[in-house]
Amino acid sequence: MAYEKIKISLNDGIAVISLADPATMNAAGLDTMAELRTAFAAYARPESGARCVILTGEGRGFCSGANLSGGGSAAQSANPDPEGPDSGSALETVYNPFMTSLRDYPIPIVTAINGAAAGVGCSIALMGDIIIAGESAYFLQAFRRIGLVPDGGSTYLLPRLIGKARALEMALLGEKIPAKTALDWGLVNRVVPDDQLMSTAHEIARSLADGPWALGSIRKLIWDSLDNHWLQQLHAERVAQRTAGRTSDFKEGVMAFLQKRVAVFSRK
Repeated sequence: MAYEKIKISLNDGIAVISLADPATMNAAGLDTMAELRTAFAAYARPESGARCVILTGEGRGFCSGANLSGGGSAAQSANPDPEGPDSGSALETVYNPFMTSLRDYPIPIVTAINGAAAGVGCSIALMGDIIIAGESAYFLQAFRRIGLVPDGGSTYLLPRLIGKARALEMALLGEKIPAKTALDWGLVNRVVPDDQLMSTAHEIARSLADGPWALGSIRKLIWDSLDNHWLQQLHAERVAQRTAGRTSDFKEGVMAFLQKRVAVFSRK
């Protein structure tokens, strides 16, 4: 597939997907979302060779939110409602399935946030297993400014990441949350100088790509824990441990530990 709104690359197990639509500051219109979904689906296949994905944005921002000026947006509906426009239609058919696919992704995702992560762009940024922000980055729940509600899973993610009080502050006031504040609140993992954003993302991705098969199960366990009760989570750990314990990576990890050397995982 020829991409117009994103750029992709794959090098030694690390896939990089970059939002690349400078005219809209990488707005997540329906056209962009279609390309993102295709690229992530391709790298999810084992035969792709990808073992970790970095998602970032080119230019002045990570993602400015849905494209309200045209090209397809979350506020537009392909099936007009006689009672008025259905601003949730595209969420049901496009955005929500994409966000769920990231939640259930088989390999780790690193999001590298440069500049603005606004609206649904903020939601996408928060889907990273490891979230790295450049010093100029900021997070914005801009929905109140246009009379809509937070979407893309923001009302689910924010209370679990930073608590009810701060989630409500972001959503109700619609103020920019600078990278340093985001770090203090626990919204992101790291804040680095802008010129070190991608090198840091690649360093972390390298560690993840070189890790064992079990990393996919680890991310699934943590994501599932947001909904599971105690006994469900204990059972999920037990099942995942059985599977991980039967991998070649487990055998290699134990052998490397006993031999006092660094493990070389085959991700099998």
